[in-house]
Amino acid sequence: MMFVVLLILVFAVILYRTIILVVFLGSSFRTEAPVLSSLTGSVLNLVVIIIMSFFYQKLAKLLTDWEMHRTDDDYSYHLTLKMYLFEFVNYYASLFYIAFFKGRFTGYPCDYHTLFGYRLEECSVSGCFYELSQQLLVILVGKQIFNNFMELVVPKIKMRVKKWRLRKEYSNIKDSEQWKRDYYDCEPFGGLFGEYLEMVIQLGFVTIFVAAMPLAPLFSLLNNIVEIRLDAKKFISVYRRPVAMKTDGIGIWQTIISTIVTFAVVANAFLIAFTSEVIPQIFYRYVYPTDGLDGYVTNVITNYTETHNTTSSQCFTYVNEGDTCYFKKLTDELYYYRLFLIRAIFVILFEHIVFGVSRFIDLLVPDIPRSLYLKIKREEYMASSALTEDLDSPPPDHGEKSMV
Repeated sequence: MMFVVLLILVFAVILYRTIILVVFLGSSFRTEAPVLSSLTGSVLNLVVIIIMSFFYQKLAKLLTDWEMHRTDDDYSYHLTLKMYLFEFVNYYASLFYIAFFKGRFTGYPCDYHTLFGYRLEECSVSGCFYELSQQLLVILVGKQIFNNFMELVVPKIKMRVKKWRLRKEYSNIKDSEQWKRDYYDCEPFGGLFGEYLEMVIQLGFVTIFVAAMPLAPLFSLLNNIVEIRLDAKKFISVYRRPVAMKTDGIGIWQTIISTIVTFAVVANAFLIAFTSEVIPQIFYRYVYPTDGLDGYVTNVITNYTETHNTTSSQCFTYVNEGDTCYFKKLTDELYYYRLFLIRAIFVILFEHIVFGVSRFIDLLVPDIPRSLYLKIKREEYMASSALTEDLDSPPPDHGEKSMV
C-alpha cells in the first residue's frame, strides 16, 4: 500500500513539473521555464520526502512488531533493514528518475508520449546532469537544515510544553537537588538509531551521485561540523545520560555501508557513461579529430520541419508553419551502436579498476594496527599463562584442625 502511495506521489511531482513547465512557457518567464519548473519541483519533492519519511518510520516499526522476533538483536536487525530500504526509495527515487529515466521515453515531434494529456518532460540538449545536481543540492541541503532544526529547536519546544503541563510538579522540585531537576528537565535517551540512519542516508548522497555534484562531500563535511556541536549540546542539556551497553560492532549498518559503497561504484560508472556527455564528446573527438567539438551539437540533434501550425505540446518551443524544430536524436545508427559499445566498455573498465584499487588498499591497510594487534596477543598470552599457573599450583590445604 505504501509503495503504491509512493508511486502516486512520484507521478504527482512529475505531473506538477510538466504542468508548471507548460504554464511558464506561456508566460513572460518563458526563457526561465525549465529552471523554474525544475527548482519548484525539487522543493515540492523535498516536502513530500520529509512527510513520507515520518510515515515510513511508523510503517517499518509496525511491520517489525507484527513479525514477533524472539530476541532484541533480531528485532533491531529487521527494523534497521526495513527502515533503510524505505528511506532509500524515499530519498533517492527522484534522483534515479532524473539520472536514468527522464527524457528517454518522450518520443519525437508529432509522436510525443503524454501523461494525462501532457507531454512527458525531458532533459535539455545539454543533458540531465544540471538538473540532477540541482535536485541533489535541494534534497541534501534541505534535509540537513530540517534535521538540524528538529534536533535544536524541537527539543526546546517539547521541554517548554512539558514544563507548562507539569508546572505544579516543577514548583515542588524547584529547590530540590540538581539531579532531580535534571531528571525532570531532560528527556530519556532514545538510542543512536536516528543518528546512524541520518549518516547512512548522507553517505548515499555523497557516494552514489557524487559524479553529478562533486561539491556534495563539502556540504556534508560542513553539516557534520555543525552536527558535532549540536549533538554535544543535545547530549549535555536535552537528554538524560544514556546507559552504556556492550556491543561487538555496529551490526547490520556495516553491511548496509558496504553495500552502498559497492553500489555507488556501479551507479557512478553508469552516470558518467550514459547520463553525462563526457563519453560522447570524447568519442566524437576520436571519430572527427579535425573538427574538435564544433559540430558536436549538430551531430546529436536532428530537425523536424513543421508542415502545419503546432503548439508547445508537440515541440519544446512555439513554431509556425515552415519553421524547423530541433530535438535530440542520433540519426546515424552505426555511430549510435559504436557509442553504446564504448559506453559499455567504460562501465566495465571503471568498475574493475575501482574495485581493484579498493581491494588493494583493503589488503594494504590492516583492519587492526600492528601495535594494537601485538597488545591484544600479549594480553591473551598473559591471561593464558595465569590460568596455566593456577592449574599447576597445588591446591591449598583445607585440612581440619585438631580439636583441643
